[in-house]
Amino acid sequence: MTGFFGGGGVCTHCRCRAMVPLKRRRKDGGAAPIAGVQERAPVNRFPGVEIFLLERRMGSSRRAFLTQLARRKGFRVQDTLGDSVTHLVSESNSGDEVWEWLDRQTGGQTPGSLSLLDISWFTDSMETGRPVEILDRHRLQVSAPRSDPEEPRISAYACQRRTPLDHLNKIFTDALEVLAENAEFSESEGRGLAFRKAGSVLRSLPFAVSRMEDLRGVPCLGEHSRKIIQEILEDGVSGEVEGVLRSERYRAMKALTGVFGVGVKTADRWAREGLRTPGDLLTSGHRLSREQEAGVRYYEDLNCPVTRAEADAIGEIVEEAVHSILPGARVTLMGGFRRGKEAGHDVDLLITHPEEGKEEGLLGKLTSWLDSQGVLLYQRVSEGSGGRGRESGPMDHFHRSFSILKLGEQPGAQPGASSADQTQEAAAPRGQGGAQGRGWRAVRVDLVICPYSQYAYALLGWTGSQQFERDLRRFASQERDMSLNSHGLYQREQNRYLPAASEEEIFTHLGLEFIPPPQRNA
Repeated sequence: MTGFFGGGGVCTHCRCRAMVPLKRRRKDGGAAPIAGVQERAPVNRFPGVEIFLLERRMGSSRRAFLTQLARRKGFRVQDTLGDSVTHLVSESNSGDEVWEWLDRQTGGQTPGSLSLLDISWFTDSMETGRPVEILDRHRLQVSAPRSDPEEPRISAYACQRRTPLDHLNKIFTDALEVLAENAEFSESEGRGLAFRKAGSVLRSLPFAVSRMEDLRGVPCLGEHSRKIIQEILEDGVSGEVEGVLRSERYRAMKALTGVFGVGVKTADRWAREGLRTPGDLLTSGHRLSREQEAGVRYYEDLNCPVTRAEADAIGEIVEEAVHSILPGARVTLMGGFRRGKEAGHDVDLLITHPEEGKEEGLLGKLTSWLDSQGVLLYQRVSEGSGGRGRESGPMDHFHRSFSILKLGEQPGAQPGASSADQTQEAAAPRGQGGAQGRGWRAVRVDLVICPYSQYAYALLGWTGSQQFERDLRRFASQERDMSLNSHGLYQREQNRYLPAASEEEIFTHLGLEFIPPPQRNA
């Protein structure tokens, strides 16, 4: 037999030895018990040992196979978590994640005698044919004891934490952001995500970290992140972070990825060729895409933060155009501005109409109107299907225009105001000045058209933050067996989509406390 079993009767996934001949194993099949059929009570060779296999991340079919394997060897395995369970076995879950799951199941009354074990204990026990001694390597490590009910617990999911815009640990989060960005410049997405998760949880803390003991019980802080935090606490700065900021490669990657339409792979190739600034691209002889040409042309403007007043002005221009084409349509300012930010790197506008279907064809008419008014400097249209997908990935399928718009008067701008120093250092292409002196500036704008039936989900998905949305999708999948994206929430067990007229309804579907946009700055 191939696939799940090796030729010698060994489970290749966890190395358990299946002590049943091949022919008999084919007969048993490892299938779950048939509903309504009474099974013969399994023999219990080891009184005082009752196992519960946590299905989370293990999967139902694998759990059923391991349950039958253990019962054949004389172990008692319970199908449900009860007071008699002594050994809870988990696979690919951290101790904190298992504690959170337990607390939800028991209402915080988890028995202290329950052992939380990694699958390695189960594997060793199956190989020896008896319950082995529980060693440290078998135990799931928990960040902090849960015995004190008064100690506040912090969720590992950003969607279960309230994260305000202004927080108390900026010195640490800024450092971790640099390391995350540098890791992503090296295409090490895993390391980058680890630093971002650590920064995210620090943003949610209601206190300023002043000693390492303050982090007891705080999830998502890996060894590397803790080292950086400790270094800052002791020295005021991190030598590693300062080294990254001085690195020529980091500075080059920062400048080159700041060009609209340039990703990490392209920027890395250019940096290896010796290019350091967008201005270098004009003299290098490289052939640029239309998007990249626009990115170089308006580099200084696009790397200067967009103020809230400017975002509102762009919103008014677009809203005027939309209403002239489709009266009654709704235009909503999204992204960081909806979360309360006073500045951002672009403007996201979500457009819909209460009468489903009327939004069809709106995007082409809208961009034509903007072009006729001399407002549209660049656009790339993505003709999405507009339909739902069952996968919980971050990409949606809405009709969308990635645009650069021309904003005339800059509301709230100070006379003589210009881009940040680091943007000026990057050197805009010769002959291409910024907004200063010409009376207008270029602004990155995403125009997104969505059907009204999907508006609540699009509203949630396009509000952010990125980490909040990532954890919301992860929570839906891992904790609720659902698939969430900007189109809808798919319930796998019942094979259906759950309608929602508001963000609050979506949180209710997921069994989560509603968190308003200003508290989603994870």
